[in-house]
Amino acid sequence: MTCPKTLRNGPCGGVRENGNCEVKPEMQCIWVKAYDRTISLPLPKVWKEHYNDLRPPVDMRLQGSSSWINLVTKRDQQTPAGWSVKDRDH
Repeated sequence: MTCPKTLRNGPCGGVRENGNCEVKPEMQCIWVKAYDRTISLPLPKVWKEHYNDLRPPVDMRLQGSSSWINLVTKRDQQTPAGWSVKDRDH
């Protein structure tokens, strides 16, 4: 996750015309880079479908906590009310 705004569901409205980040103008937007990479994959249709899946917002309450403990306790899998996470093993 290298988006300076920690966006997980696509680019913000500030992506520059050249595809670079509005916060770090010297950096290509991670979402533009990710989309460009899906085109070059052997099975682009499969990856494009995964690329468009919505992810829950970043839970900033977990910042500074142990990712291993969050994984084991499933704390990192909790989603806000109203969000549903698709089963990724379809």
